[in-house]
Amino acid sequence: MANAETVDAVEVETRIAASPKTVFDFFVDPDRMVQWMGRSADLDPRPGGGFRCDINDEAVASGEYVELDRPRKVVFTWGWEGEDSVTKPGSSRVEVLLAVDGDGTHLRLIHHDLPSSESAEKHGHGWRHYMDRLSVAATGADPGPDKFGTPGPSPPLQPNDERNRRWATRRCGSKWRRGTVRP
Repeated sequence: MANAETVDAVEVETRIAASPKTVFDFFVDPDRMVQWMGRSADLDPRPGGGFRCDINDEAVASGEYVELDRPRKVVFTWGWEGEDSVTKPGSSRVEVLLAVDGDGTHLRLIHHDLPSSESAEKHGHGWRHYMDRLSVAATGADPGPDKFGTPGPSPPLQPNDERNRRWATRRCGSKWRRGTVRP
C-alpha cells in the first residue's frame, strides 16, 4: 500500500478523436469545460490564475494553474473545498500531457501528491469517468448527463466490470498506473 503521507501519482491515459489544440481548450475555457466536467467553472488560465470547477452542491474542486504550454501541456493544482476535505484545495497537482496521435490526441493525465491510497482510488475512478466524457465532448458530441452532477454518494466502484478492469489504477512501485483489478 501507499505510505500515509502521499501517493506519488494516479495516471489515466486515453485517445481522443480531436486535435491537441481542441482538447487543450477543454481545460482552459469554462464553457468547454462544463461540457464534460462540472456545472460551472471559473477559470483564469495563466500561471497563478484560479481554477474552480463546481461538480455539484457538495463537490467543488479548486486550485490554480501552474503551467500552460498550448497545445501540449496543462498543469494545475487541485483539491476539494470544504472542511471535511482530505485533499485540500491546492494540495495536489494535475498534469495533462497532450500529443498528436494520428488524426487525434493521446492524453495522459497524472494526478500527483494525493494523500492516501483511498484518495488515489477515488480520484482515479473520477478521472476515468471524466476522460470518457471529455473523449465524447471534444468531438462535438454530447456526453449526456453527468452521474456525478447530482449531490450524494459517488457511484460504487465496480472492480469486476470490463470497463474498470481495463482502466483501473494499480500501485506499481511508487506509481499508480492503469491496469487490471484482480477480484
